[in-house]
Amino acid sequence: MEPGNLRREIICGVDEAGRGPLAGPVVAAAVVFDSKIKITGLADSKLLTPAQRYRVFSEIIDKAAGYGIAGVSHSIIDKINILQASLLAMRKAVEKLRIRPEKIYVDGKFTIPGIDIKQEAIVDGDKLIIQVSAASILAKVARDAYMTELANIYPAYDFERHKGYGTKEHIEILYKIGPCPIHRRSFKPISQMTIWGNR
Repeated sequence: MEPGNLRREIICGVDEAGRGPLAGPVVAAAVVFDSKIKITGLADSKLLTPAQRYRVFSEIIDKAAGYGIAGVSHSIIDKINILQASLLAMRKAVEKLRIRPEKIYVDGKFTIPGIDIKQEAIVDGDKLIIQVSAASILAKVARDAYMTELANIYPAYDFERHKGYGTKEHIEILYKIGPCPIHRRSFKPISQMTIWGNR
């Protein structure tokens, strides 16, 4: 067989967004596409502006052979911890793929439990492997969009601005009016607030 006719391995990249915030879900994405596909500006989502992320998001969706996006709620995070919730979201994202990958690269130190596909965990994988970079962008854009929707339900918390992360502004709001139903009760400083007894 000629080298040019060798079949390429079907690679999937997986990453999450939202491990650190004080509110809202953790969201993961799984993306499958050929390594030869060119997507301008593909990089770790944290290195891109929101406008750049939205543009690249659309191009990834258009060019990917398959993708899945899944979230795990704040209440589940509180029950099983953020690491297990992140891995659960990743597994759900992989299970949504319409194409079965032959290998999965996972950003971080841990592989995904409960998946019978060859995996490799890579620290800073979102900077090293384009499929993981793509997954980081899908997860980030999807989560940001969801938090912006939640801002309409809980307008006092400015979720559209900080997306639930523990910014100075967010912390000040928490101490002023207390947490709302989508805050993570197991995260400090929320876990130290006695107001949960009334909610």
